[in-house]
Amino acid sequence: MRRAVKVLAAAAAALLLWACDGRTVYDRYRPTLIDGWEKNDTLVYDVPRLAATGPYRQEIGVRISGAYPFTGLSLLVEQTVEPGHRRRADTLSCRLYDDKGNILGRGIGSYQYDFILADAYLHKGDSLHVVIRHIMKREILPGISDIGFRMTRK
Repeated sequence: MRRAVKVLAAAAAALLLWACDGRTVYDRYRPTLIDGWEKNDTLVYDVPRLAATGPYRQEIGVRISGAYPFTGLSLLVEQTVEPGHRRRADTLSCRLYDDKGNILGRGIGSYQYDFILADAYLHKGDSLHVVIRHIMKREILPGISDIGFRMTRK
């Protein structure tokens, strides 16, 4: 019994070390409304003060179900870097299906996508306020369950 507990503890510790690469400084998902993500519903992410100056990769994660009616998704990502109140806005076009209708994401029933937004050079002590909303023509988008923002040190 003790040996099994030790093996299980060692496996859990190895998994934790493997999962935490030390480069990820922020990784959060926000759920959208069950009935559909409305155009005026913004998702907010607040990245705390950074510990180091340098280049950072920014990514957007998208989780959809089979109920999503389109082959792509257009997002507006607005960022404010403090101190200094520096603003930046990016439009991200997310391709979810290929030309033959095959899903490009990972998963079964629910699909995960990761899209590189930008690389940014940020300074120690900077923090970010990130707002994401969809800019599709349709007011309400069913089938999107979560949108995430991830930032890693390059």
